Amino acid sequence: MKAARKAVVVGGSLGGLFAANLLLRAGWDVHVYERVAEELQGRGAGIVTHPELMEVLSAAGIAADDSLGVTVAQRVTLAQDGSIAGKRELPQLLTAWGRLYHVLRSAFPDARYHNGKHLTSLAQDADAVEARFADGEIVSADLLIAADGLRSAVRQSLLPQVRPQYAGYIAWRGLVEESALSERAQRELFPYFAFGLPPREQMIAYPVAGQNNSVAPGHRRYNFVWYRPADEVSTFRSMVTDASGKVWPDGIPPPLIRPEVLEEARTAAHQVLSPQFAELVEKTENLFFQPIFDLESTQLAFGRVALLGDAAFVARPHCGMGVTKAGSDARALAEALAYGDDVSKALLRYEAERLQEGAFIVGHARALGAYMQAQISTPEEREMAERYRSPEAVMRETAVSPRTL
Repeated sequence: MKAARKAVVVGGSLGGLFAANLLLRAGWDVHVYERVAEELQGRGAGIVTHPELMEVLSAAGIAADDSLGVTVAQRVTLAQDGSIAGKRELPQLLTAWGRLYHVLRSAFPDARYHNGKHLTSLAQDADAVEARFADGEIVSADLLIAADGLRSAVRQSLLPQVRPQYAGYIAWRGLVEESALSERAQRELFPYFAFGLPPREQMIAYPVAGQNNSVAPGHRRYNFVWYRPADEVSTFRSMVTDASGKVWPDGIPPPLIRPEVLEEARTAAHQVLSPQFAELVEKTENLFFQPIFDLESTQLAFGRVALLGDAAFVARPHCGMGVTKAGSDARALAEALAYGDDVSKALLRYEAERLQEGAFIVGHARALGAYMQAQISTPEEREMAERYRSPEAVMRETAVSPRTL
């Protein structure tokens, strides 16, 4: 019998696990190498599902049903005084990063998932690709998939000129236990995917599963993302400076955010957000923020190496398509490889499909977020800012697959 083709997946988060599970089911000998030493379980926050994501989960042999999260039927926009400024019918299934990671990780054999593996270099020839890790291990395979995220070491070695670009605003994030919220917040937030639209800002929030993936009323959590402009050379630089004076331009680790920065955010929440949303921010124990970036790779296939997920493209979160795009990348890659044994040609087929799709999603997400940028520098950005700042437009297109609009 012919030996199974070997694949190395660099990066063990959602994108890497999508690819690993799909290729394993297709008969590949797959191993995942994750840089972080401990399990990733519990990281991240809320995720909006789309039909494409559910299709990829099914293709990976994972039950794609309502057990993944919490279903809401309506969207609502709250005015600053807490009243309803708009409503829209839009059923969606909302899940959490930890829940999705759990189902993908559980489907993949433990013996094939390796933690604490820091890639230091790679090399390839016509017959194989070789990955070298900091602990001295060298792994040879037919294919290497770079699923190592925004700061991908593989992409930086192959496309050093392609770097994340700061979008001019940040996102405060948090999860609040349902039981910690007031009766009003539970009643007026939990049934909905909710929005708030202060001038040049945006709050989005929705229910997700709670501890132990519980979706029972009273045991869920409410997830929020609060976008605020932050000029790169002043406000943003101050926010990513820790107490020792070190600057973290790629995003400061949450434990190092200075107390006064956190207090300023909680104070601002009461000044600009509705009372329901301000309560979310106030009661979040582990409040943190992330800078928003754009990233567009000019190439995805490099002989026997392929870029996938956030290693390839990073769109602003407004489409809610990051995880769905990673899953769709993995599915397209698996389908391209199913045609035959020539890995390099298969990767070029994959690139031809996903390069265009990635650029489209990045462009649409950029348009959705234009009005929150600290600076609007082009007529196109000004036009997009005007188009996407009304409750109707935001509720219609935020966290919705742009291909369905």
